[in-house]
Amino acid sequence: MPYTLADFCNDLSTTLRTKGERGLPDVAQKLSDLLKNPAFVAETFSEDTPIGRRELWHDRDTDAYVLAHVQEGGKVGKPHSHGASWAIYGTARGVTEMTEWRRLSPDHEQGAVLEKTREYALGPGQTQAYTSGLIHSTAHPRKAWVIRITGTDLDAIPRYHFRATTDKIVEKV
Repeated sequence: MPYTLADFCNDLSTTLRTKGERGLPDVAQKLSDLLKNPAFVAETFSEDTPIGRRELWHDRDTDAYVLAHVQEGGKVGKPHSHGASWAIYGTARGVTEMTEWRRLSPDHEQGAVLEKTREYALGPGQTQAYTSGLIHSTAHPRKAWVIRITGTDLDAIPRYHFRATTDKIVEKV
């Protein structure tokens, strides 16, 4: 029997209640299983699904969200963190290029100095978990269909966003 969204949501809830953020690698693996179910991908995304974000499910007990995103091709995001929330990204169709960053300057300084620490791509069925506070950025060279799981409503909490006027990216020599 194929792994369904209902199965995933049940496993997500159970894992978060029993393991908390330590269970994120388990959730990421379960999300990979879900993304490998062609019926789930077909019923969640089509060529006509508009660019943007939709909420597929919200767990009131753990405050986790399962979100479906259609990302416009040619879009490159700026470095950001999800503040006190964790996140898991998984690609259903297309490619998500990920970059992880390290802040070199102290948190209390106004301008952040960032350095790339890792770059990789997430293709169909691939996932990656990000602990709270981890700075990352995404890029979508072509249109992509993505599932993102978050630990809370990200619009309701403070987060780090790269500010080109005061922040600086340094390249490794």
